[in-house]
Amino acid sequence: MRTDTALTPTRLVDYTPPNFQVNSVYLDFTLDPSATRVNSRLNLTRLGDGPLELDGDEITLKSIKVDGKHLKRTEYRLTQTHLILDGLPNECILEIETECVPEKNSTLMGLYVSGGRFCTQCEAEGFRRMTYYMDRPDVMSVFKVRIEAEKAKYPYLLANGNCVEEGDLKNGRHFAVWEDPFKKPAYLFALVAGEFDLLKDSFTTMSGRNIPLTIYVDPGDASRAEYAMDSLKRSMKWDEDVYGREYDLDRFMIVAVRDFNFGAMENKGLNIFNSALLLADAATATDMNFERIESVVAHEYFHNWTGNRITCRDWFQLCLKEGFTVFRDQEFSADMRGATVQRIKDVRALRSRQFPEDQGPLAHPVRPSEFMKIDNFYTATIYEKGAELIRMLKTMLGDEVFRKGCDYYFDTLDGSAATVEQFIQCFEHVSDKDLAQFMHWYEQAGTPILHIRRTPQGIEIKQENNPTPGQTAKDDRVIPIRWAAVKDDGTNTTDELTIMTTNGVIIGHPVPDKKYTPSLFRDFSSPVVLKTDFTAEDYLRLMAYDDNGFNRWEAGQTIARNLLTMMAQAIQSGQIPKVDRALSGYTQALRSTVLDDRFDPAFKALVLTPPGEKEILQSLTNADPVAITLASRWLKRAIADHLKGVLLQTYNGMRDDRPFSPSAEAAGRRALANRSLAFLASRQDAQAAPLAIAQLYSASNMTDELSALVTLTHLGGRRIDQSLEDFFEKWQNNPLVIDKWFAVGASRPGKLALDYVKALTKHKAYNPANPNRVRALIGSFAMNNSEAFHRIDGEGYHFFAEQILDIDSRNPQIAARLLGAFEVRPRLDNERQNLISQQLGRIIKSKPSNNVLEIATKLRG
Repeated sequence: MRTDTALTPTRLVDYTPPNFQVNSVYLDFTLDPSATRVNSRLNLTRLGDGPLELDGDEITLKSIKVDGKHLKRTEYRLTQTHLILDGLPNECILEIETECVPEKNSTLMGLYVSGGRFCTQCEAEGFRRMTYYMDRPDVMSVFKVRIEAEKAKYPYLLANGNCVEEGDLKNGRHFAVWEDPFKKPAYLFALVAGEFDLLKDSFTTMSGRNIPLTIYVDPGDASRAEYAMDSLKRSMKWDEDVYGREYDLDRFMIVAVRDFNFGAMENKGLNIFNSALLLADAATATDMNFERIESVVAHEYFHNWTGNRITCRDWFQLCLKEGFTVFRDQEFSADMRGATVQRIKDVRALRSRQFPEDQGPLAHPVRPSEFMKIDNFYTATIYEKGAELIRMLKTMLGDEVFRKGCDYYFDTLDGSAATVEQFIQCFEHVSDKDLAQFMHWYEQAGTPILHIRRTPQGIEIKQENNPTPGQTAKDDRVIPIRWAAVKDDGTNTTDELTIMTTNGVIIGHPVPDKKYTPSLFRDFSSPVVLKTDFTAEDYLRLMAYDDNGFNRWEAGQTIARNLLTMMAQAIQSGQIPKVDRALSGYTQALRSTVLDDRFDPAFKALVLTPPGEKEILQSLTNADPVAITLASRWLKRAIADHLKGVLLQTYNGMRDDRPFSPSAEAAGRRALANRSLAFLASRQDAQAAPLAIAQLYSASNMTDELSALVTLTHLGGRRIDQSLEDFFEKWQNNPLVIDKWFAVGASRPGKLALDYVKALTKHKAYNPANPNRVRALIGSFAMNNSEAFHRIDGEGYHFFAEQILDIDSRNPQIAARLLGAFEVRPRLDNERQNLISQQLGRIIKSKPSNNVLEIATKLRG
């Protein structure tokens, strides 16, 4: 492999506006897998001095014309990455003809072929792989696109906007012309051509317009897109009701493709989805799949206003569209599936993905100040932490003022490429508040640590902002604290909001002279880490009496985190974990919660789910990750031993013969039943294996079938191979289900786990060029199989590095994202740190892509 070019950073402070405006774009595609011709016609107006510099990547330049005149080779400059034109007039028409080879485009950026169909992915820098253009988000223009292809192979020709013309041509070819009346940057361009089955519906907007809706899927898959269509219609209605945003084009289309680097892409009027996030039915999709489809369909649709109508000025402002839109899709999911349950799931995801990022070598601000490869900044910090910032803003301003700020943002910046500062100024305008200090959240990396202790004066809270790469000194942040007091008699005081603006604040005792426990950061009102002087008794009081569902759950998580930390440290030092009063109180509190009919099954299932191993790792240094895995098993066994009768009763009580429904209520029942079965298996209960086997072979839905397979895999014994083999034989012709099978195999425990994963890379169904399959096997191995990945002999790391180098030769984006699994290195014991460092050095020496080189260099330090 070669390193693309020298790694030089792009810096926010160096931003300069474009020196040309593109008034209109006309593109003409003559599609051919081995040689696609692209003719572009740009109507340009000069805005500033200097040459016109156009981006290009792995395309062949055929010709250039300015105002109808062909340019000679001496009249322009051509480099590996740019086409530079000097001396252009103030107004001109620039015509460029290029050629690309879609069938050989394994990066899946730009125009490529997937399953015999043409597809594009242009965010962030894919448009330049089709034609030369100012490929930056602040260059916005109206697009008209003509597509020509062989009709028999590619009966559907799709692009952004509205179809204004189509027809047949000679030699079995046909064409279609699409026009998008709204200005957009090149990263929102989309083109799809191929044969599909269609699922059609329509939506009537709040102004009475009828919008045809069409989802394009593989032949035979139309029925599996019905839930996505239902999610789309609910999203459209929700955005009208909650934000007053109506859809603007004459039609809305979604296309499902198997080979896709991302989850989905919000291209104006033509969303392109990874099929894993669009296709679902009871037999092949889990409840998590249904939830993700609902969420991602909403996310991409919501981008129409938060991302498309108003886009980001430059890629440093990526959080402007992604953070805001993630917040909106989280709110939508909360309304669809229950606010408390959804908030818990969102925070669990934040802690497992973003908190480690914020505390490791890849830490960066929500709005970075520089980057090497923008592809590497599609991170949990940009997305999930970016959403938390919007949530804090709403908490501080209140619902009514927040909505006014959103309306002002949409009204004043529509059709523009905006910055975070402009966004915040909209809320300053409607609230008459100074939000300058709030900008620290966008500019500073790291997760604040809040030290909390009770004093005679009240509850003292102090913030600590630790150094992160490139940022040694930090300013105090504004931190909204929603809180109440849970009294000894079980009653709760009313919610209060305290805005922390300095290093420390004291909240006066809410119930003087009475015993109480503070319920702090209700609903996780700020993305922070708490270190308190609270006792196990305090947390048990919150588990029993807190009327805020999130904080009731959080109290149990805190007890479990403390227990797991102590257990892991004991195991690492060669001791047997002790059974103490906290464990006894915790298991009793779990029993009470499971038996309490006031709580819905989904909430109970989450209460029964201990913190993840990665979360525990963040609280330790010089840690043995395998000891954490063993501690997690030990705690689950202790819980199961205490709740055995309750677990069996719950498992039987939650299972029923009603027809499958993807509803939140039905999904919650399945979650609680399968969580109970998993706990029974954790204690090697004699009834666990028969129950799991019966469930595996009689399940009427994929949630139960896959849960049974996972349970049997973790039970161990000879049954594992037979169960995995039977599952594969049943589903071998369904790629999305086989992805799940690879993920289960990659997480298989035991001494031979690494050998099994290596064998899976040679399996007939493994395709190293397909991102879904690679993430299922290699990603699951690195993230979900601690024993094999973190082997003390370093073989897990060596195998992983080999896979990264192989993947990088085809798809640098996927390789770089997977390589992030090594971000845990600073938390590990010295021996494992050195082993990972050796593999990172090996990767760097191999001259990888710039995507991988940037990540590897940062990880090694």
